[in-house]
Amino acid sequence: MAEGSSVASQRIAEKLRERILAGGLAPGARIIQDELAEELNTSRLPVREALRIVASQGLITLRANQGAWVTTMDMRECDLTYRIRERLEPLLLSESAPGLTEGDIAELTALQDEIEQTQNVEDFLVLDRSLHWTVYRHHNAGELASIVARLWDTTQHYRRAFTRLAGERRRWIINAEHRLLIQALREHDHRSAEQVLELHIRRTRVELADHPEVFAGQVV
Repeated sequence: MAEGSSVASQRIAEKLRERILAGGLAPGARIIQDELAEELNTSRLPVREALRIVASQGLITLRANQGAWVTTMDMRECDLTYRIRERLEPLLLSESAPGLTEGDIAELTALQDEIEQTQNVEDFLVLDRSLHWTVYRHHNAGELASIVARLWDTTQHYRRAFTRLAGERRRWIINAEHRLLIQALREHDHRSAEQVLELHIRRTRVELADHPEVFAGQVV
């Protein structure tokens, strides 16, 4: 593939990824290659390669002779994904935590202040992701971080749907867990931080299991 086409494919892939993560394309939505090429005023070749890139990230599924569809999860698949996160994210935290500085802790505190002030689900999702990945920023475990990032991306829609369902009832619990995590990191109590993070992820998984409606209505 020519360099210009490769750059165009990466740009299209990033636009498509952002659209899916922002909820502009729901799980089960069909992505029609010709329509996407027309919308972006480009040829089919970089669009085709962009679809392959996003498929490799787990966000879309390519079906032979059918086209591309935003990836769906059923409850069992989502549960398994969260179980994997429960085990891998504390490990990623342990790789990063020794490198966290006072400036990082101050940044985490400021992010949590913003989280507590927002009532907007989309703003919360952005801030929540930023907080967690600030915790992980000093890792030297690229492959592990890539796996965790993929798990975050593929569960984004379900996290959004659940956040809307849970509302204020759950918000105070999220805030308390975030504060406990930050405090443990501030005190260099990394083992407690890992335990808080594992509990934080597990509780979301358990509560998602009580809301089958989050998985209803998907095109599969």
